[in-house]
Amino acid sequence: MKEVIAAQGRGEAQGICSLCTAHPLVIRAALEAARDDDAPVLIEATANQVNQFGGYTGMTPAAFRTFVEGLADAVGFPRRRVRLGGDHLGPTVWRSRPAEEALALSRALVAEAVAAGFTKIHLDASMALAGECDPLDPALVAERAADLAAAAEAATRPGQEVLYVIGTEVPVPGGETEGLSAVRVSAAADVAETLDLHRLAFARRGLHNAFERVGAVVVQPGVDFDHTGLLPYDPGKTRDLVALIQGRPGLVYEAHSTDFQSREALRALVEDRFAILKVGPALTYALREGLFALAAMEDELIPIERRSCLRAVVERIMLEEPEAWARYYAGAPGQRRLLRAYSQSDRIRYYWTHPEVAAAVERLLANLAQVSPSEGLIRQFAGLERARLGRTPFSPQALLADKVRQVLEDYRFACTGVAEGEGGWRRAG
Repeated sequence: MKEVIAAQGRGEAQGICSLCTAHPLVIRAALEAARDDDAPVLIEATANQVNQFGGYTGMTPAAFRTFVEGLADAVGFPRRRVRLGGDHLGPTVWRSRPAEEALALSRALVAEAVAAGFTKIHLDASMALAGECDPLDPALVAERAADLAAAAEAATRPGQEVLYVIGTEVPVPGGETEGLSAVRVSAAADVAETLDLHRLAFARRGLHNAFERVGAVVVQPGVDFDHTGLLPYDPGKTRDLVALIQGRPGLVYEAHSTDFQSREALRALVEDRFAILKVGPALTYALREGLFALAAMEDELIPIERRSCLRAVVERIMLEEPEAWARYYAGAPGQRRLLRAYSQSDRIRYYWTHPEVAAAVERLLANLAQVSPSEGLIRQFAGLERARLGRTPFSPQALLADKVRQVLEDYRFACTGVAEGEGGWRRAG
C-alpha cells in the first residue's frame, strides 16, 4: 500500500485490490492468479467475520492468519507477499452495548489483530452505541478512532509498521437495500473536516508518528449496487474530491463496494486516486455462478441417485435458516426465491460453509472429477470463451477458480493498466 500511495503521489495511476472475503475457494483462486506476479495480495476481514470471539467465521485474527497462510502454502504462494487487513475495526459488533464496554472490546480487537500480523487497519468508530444519538458528532468519532489507534500502536511488534485507514462514508455492506437513488458522493468539505479532526485527535494522544501512517480515507465516490442494479462510477461527480486529495501528499482514497463495476470504471477510479478498491460479494457471486454451472453439468452427466442436488440443498437450508437473508429480500415468494439465488448482495455466501451445503459441494466436485464433459457441455454452462480455453484437462476446481479469476482480472487491469497476456486467460470485452 505504501508503494501504491507513493506512486499516486508521483502522478502514476497505480492501485491495489482488497479482497474482502473469508471463503477458502475464493482466497485460493486469488492466490493462484497472483502467484506468478511479483506483487502482494491484500486480504481483509471485517470485525463481524473475525474477532477475538471468533466472529461468524469462528476465527480469531491469529486463526485467520493461519488459515490464509495455509492456503498460500497449498498453492505455492509466498507468505511474505500476503498482506492482512482489518476492515471496519471498531465497535460495530457491540453497538448495542454501553460505550465504555463496547470501546474496551474494540480496543482489544484492534490490538489482537495487530498482534496477529495485520498491517492495514481501518479504524471505524462511527456507529452510535447504546443510548447514543445517531449520527455521532464527527469530533467524537475521531477521538474514538484515535483511541483505537493507540491500542494498535501499543500492540505492534519490533519492525512492524501498521498503516491506517480512516473515514466512515461507506456504502451498506453487501449492497444497498433502500435503492440506489439515495447514494450521494461524499462532500469534499466533509472529508477535509474528517482529516483535520483525526489529525487533532491523534496529536492529543501523542500519536504523531501513527498519523503519518494514515494512508487512506474512506469516501463514497458514488458507486454501489443493490440486488439487481448498479450505480457506475461517474468521474464528473467527484471532481471536488479529486482536487482535495491531490493537495494532500501521502494520501489516497479507499473505495468500498466497487463490486460489479466495469473494468473501465475501476480503472477510472484508480486514475482519480481511489487507489484502494474493495471487492467482496462479486467474488463469491462468481463462485456461485461456477457452482451452479457445475450443478447443471452434473444433472446431465451423473445418475440422479448419485447427484449432489446442490441447488435443492442450499435452497432448503436457506428456507430452514433464513436469518442471513430474510430481512434483506422483500417481495412475493417467487421474487424472494430468485433473490436467494441471484441477488448481487449474495446473501447465499453465508451458507456455503453450512455442513450440509459444504457436503453437497464436496459431492458435486467429486462427481465431476470422475467425468470429462464435452466442449459443448462446458460451452453451454460455462461460456464459449471458457470452452475455447481447454488447454488443460477439465477439473471442476479449475472452473471455479476461473470464475473468480475473471473478476480479479478486471481489478488487475484497474490497478496496473495492463491486461493479462497471451499466456493467461482474458475476459471478453
